[in-house]
Amino acid sequence: MKINNFLELKDFQKIVTENEKIELDDALLTRVEESFRFLKEFSKDKVIYGVNTGFGPMAQFKIGDADTHQLQYNLIRSHSSGIGNPLPADEVKACMLARMNTLSLGKSGVHHSVVELLKELINRDVTPLIFEHGGVGASGDLVQLAHLALVLIGEGEVFYKGQRRQTSEVFEAEGLQPIAVEIREGLALMNGTSVMSGIGAVNAYKASQLTEISLKLSCAINEIVQAYDDHLSEALNATKRHYGQQKIAERMRDHLSDSKLIRKRAAHLYTRFEEQEKIFKDKVQEYYSLRCVPQILGPVLDTLEYTEKVLENEINSANDNPIINVEDQHVYHGGNFHGDYVALEMDKLKIAVTKLTMLAERQLNYLLNAKINEILPPFVNLGRLGLNFGMQGVQFTATSTTAESQMLSNPMYIHSIPNNNDNQDIVSMGTNAAVICRKVIENAFEVLSIEAITIVQAIDYLGFQDQVSSSTKVLYDEIRNIIPAFSDDMVMYPYLEEVRRYLKSM
Repeated sequence: MKINNFLELKDFQKIVTENEKIELDDALLTRVEESFRFLKEFSKDKVIYGVNTGFGPMAQFKIGDADTHQLQYNLIRSHSSGIGNPLPADEVKACMLARMNTLSLGKSGVHHSVVELLKELINRDVTPLIFEHGGVGASGDLVQLAHLALVLIGEGEVFYKGQRRQTSEVFEAEGLQPIAVEIREGLALMNGTSVMSGIGAVNAYKASQLTEISLKLSCAINEIVQAYDDHLSEALNATKRHYGQQKIAERMRDHLSDSKLIRKRAAHLYTRFEEQEKIFKDKVQEYYSLRCVPQILGPVLDTLEYTEKVLENEINSANDNPIINVEDQHVYHGGNFHGDYVALEMDKLKIAVTKLTMLAERQLNYLLNAKINEILPPFVNLGRLGLNFGMQGVQFTATSTTAESQMLSNPMYIHSIPNNNDNQDIVSMGTNAAVICRKVIENAFEVLSIEAITIVQAIDYLGFQDQVSSSTKVLYDEIRNIIPAFSDDMVMYPYLEEVRRYLKSM
């Protein structure tokens, strides 16, 4: 893929998930070079923050020409202070891509070697060691991006071919040269929102997967109970003016179009009945977790699509400080590094994913509780009641995991703590928000894995294998390839992990 200007999230998927290689367009390199040359000339007799001044609350200190290069190295090394778990490789790759893209806009004044080395690290799957903890998300992801910058100057550590190694060793093995710090390479690499945006891009992709999986499982459970069709109808859902609701209902109708189990209300309940009939054998309408899927997943879809829009805007923006404007022949000082846009979207997305998880947990409970579904044995137990336990044990895991996501869904966006000698007196906490959102997403995959196994067990008990929709049948067959129908109790955790991996690969 040739990179020149605007990157869409689907481009991130191709590069990060599908490992498509990238090239830099000549126009991109020209743009970067022009920005570098302009800043070099413009800064000779002027005070430019981060070029010939200290940083943050020490910006009032003038730095002499002899020390400006050392200033950048000092910044990178002093702020390589993260701790905790390393970020996963896909998130780091997305971070590098986001940083390369914003530096390629020609608004940062970096030498072209910076974007070229980032390109090589992405293409060669060299993953800088970046920690989860460290960033407050204003002045950008300073600490996490310092770890990226540390690798670009040939220091620090990377993950390479499954091993954690010294950067210098890997560069030697790959024939790579560290960047030579010129004017403001340290600050330009560190001042920005690329870590939270990179994690956000991966989160958005996984949340999209979850939405589709939840939709499919919701369709399957409606088939299991032979639900009526009107709650999915275009006529009903069109009376509410929400795109997400209408889209979810439409997709559910598509999934269920060839199902032999979904019933038409007119054929069953809109017919004459005996006056003396006081209690109906058939339920007039289903529980909310089955009937209200368009109204519940609709806001999830709407939230996701808006989050994707915000992330694309951020990734393709200059989120540096100061901003180098070659066209105006000027350098503008401001706060484009502030991560509030991404922080808010990560909080919104995790809330939406938690609600999706809650829907799955309630659907699971419906299947496991024989007193409310009235068609399945307790815990969808295909063995001997009393002796065997069916899906009883895994429900505890689903309930526990859902509860954790509910707790984690408290917003990070409003938890600003002033720091940096109060220079950063209000911050976004965007990277924290993105990391916690990722945790909520991973939790959702776990709960949906348990629900998926329960659904196929229920299909087997009812003998509906040949009556479900073709979409549900594909899901059924794939799950059954991982875990066979079981009546005897068995150790479940290996199967849960396999099904989780399958769902994440969909």
